[in-house]
Amino acid sequence: MSARRQIGSLARRGLRASAIAYDRLAPPPPGAVILAYHQVGGPRPGAVNLTPAVFDDQLAVLAAGRRACPLVGLDDVVARVQPGVEAEAAVSVTFDDGTADFVDHALPLLVHHDIPVTLYLATAHVDAGRSFWDDGTVLSWAALRDACATGIVTIGSHTHDHILLDRTDADRVAADLDRSIGRIEDELGVRPTHFAYPKALAPSPAVKPLVRERFASAALAGGRPNRPGRTDLWGLDRTPVVAADTLADVVRKAAGGLRLEATARSAVDRVRYRGASR
Repeated sequence: MSARRQIGSLARRGLRASAIAYDRLAPPPPGAVILAYHQVGGPRPGAVNLTPAVFDDQLAVLAAGRRACPLVGLDDVVARVQPGVEAEAAVSVTFDDGTADFVDHALPLLVHHDIPVTLYLATAHVDAGRSFWDDGTVLSWAALRDACATGIVTIGSHTHDHILLDRTDADRVAADLDRSIGRIEDELGVRPTHFAYPKALAPSPAVKPLVRERFASAALAGGRPNRPGRTDLWGLDRTPVVAADTLADVVRKAAGGLRLEATARSAVDRVRYRGASR
């Protein structure tokens, strides 16, 4: 391992230890935790590409605890965070982008454990048969129709062309969002009511109203439980799950923990994607 990677590994371990210590001092409050996944069993290793066996283990643990912490869809999350509702623990599983491995590897495991899932779909990649991660795999509308037929999949929007809403003019954003909604309606027969901002970057002030007009919720990052009366429905907190997470880490995240780490990751990502366009 290079010196740079060693330093990065040590920094991550230090941050993880600090986040665990912070959770002990300030236990996370009850609320709806939204877990954010990207890939399961993709052909190339990556920071967000989990093996099917690891994902299966995570789902098994979540399913075993569902009596105390229900596994819910995003419609349920929206209902749970309304003012006046009692704060209770819940977990919602979501995926970003729309890659072939979602249907090939993730979905069969989700069906096996009977866990609802929301897929935030970037529709242009499906239309063009374009591999999202440039790994040679593509997701088709036919496969998505089969996925929806399982009864556990909710399709949300992740824009049409995965544009970043903090640096794109309002007219283009409006056209892109409408294109995404229209393609999902045309191909799957459902209108998406939930949205996730690409790369979890908050939109510009001019763009946020466009999202509010079209969707019942929109998700960012943040890593905190979503609590009744304290949650912006168009700025839902999500907690990313990455390949480096242990099973214990995922249990902590599902309970609303490792918030300090998630906050730091969001800050790093804002710098990391400073020059990106999508």
